[in-house]
Amino acid sequence: MAFKHWLAAARPRTLPLAAASALCGGVLAALNQQSNPPVLVLCMITAVALQIFSNFANDYGDACNGADSCLRKGPKRMVSSGNISRNAMKRGLTVSALICCLCGLALLAAALPSIGMGGLHNWMLWLLLGAAAITAAFSYTAGKKPYGYIGLGDLSVMVFFGWVGVLGSEYLQTGRLNAWSWLPATALGLWCAMVLNINNMRDIDSDAAAGKTTVAVRLGLRRAKLYHTALLAAAGLMWWGWLPQYFNAAAAGRLNAFLLAASFIHLYFLKKAQSCTQLDKLLPQWSITILLWVLFLWAHV
Repeated sequence: MAFKHWLAAARPRTLPLAAASALCGGVLAALNQQSNPPVLVLCMITAVALQIFSNFANDYGDACNGADSCLRKGPKRMVSSGNISRNAMKRGLTVSALICCLCGLALLAAALPSIGMGGLHNWMLWLLLGAAAITAAFSYTAGKKPYGYIGLGDLSVMVFFGWVGVLGSEYLQTGRLNAWSWLPATALGLWCAMVLNINNMRDIDSDAAAGKTTVAVRLGLRRAKLYHTALLAAAGLMWWGWLPQYFNAAAAGRLNAFLLAASFIHLYFLKKAQSCTQLDKLLPQWSITILLWVLFLWAHV
């Protein structure tokens, strides 16, 4: 079976989000002078592995539940197209889940002793959190009752890309959570939920036909765009409130300028986007913008 089909199923254009989530936690740790580069790299590897597993599960689950019908206008899915069989994807999911577990174990082995939390109870807590992440990634569209089909995908992205991804990365490097960290973690989670919303606006017709009741399906395209704008505005206010706490006026000014420019450019293209193709182009653009923002933060640490 061609490697290109597995690469397509991994959906590389979504992977910047996973990297950005872990890197944002690294920014928070560095701002508190407690950065741990090896742990940060392992956080990124684990996050990307989980995202690939989630994408495999999404490809498999939507094929099984009928969301990948001929009505769907997004990139071709590998299971529904027949390029990867269901049984092969099941095996791929098993291998991918094992890789996630190995990455997570390596991360905990490196991080917990370094922050003085190598006890069994700490290991159990983080192992349960990892199991929850894998379960959430799989049951988004796969399984008997996928929660993505009842409109809870946005909330899950907010929790796992924002709070778990960002705050978890910070905690595994510093051994503590800063109260101010909830602002950037929530803001990044809202931005990542915007990526899912773009995906769901693009697939609004095929999802509705398949009974996949996403937030976009519930709202309709016009109101889904308003919801999208509200997510962007809420995240922007959180970044705006957080930046002065850690950056001087000059740095905060540059960062705010980037923030405003990226936000207004995105809203401009969102307003213009009417077709599925136009909406689809916004997905990688916004994913890369999120990663660039986190890298721009790093440049000012």
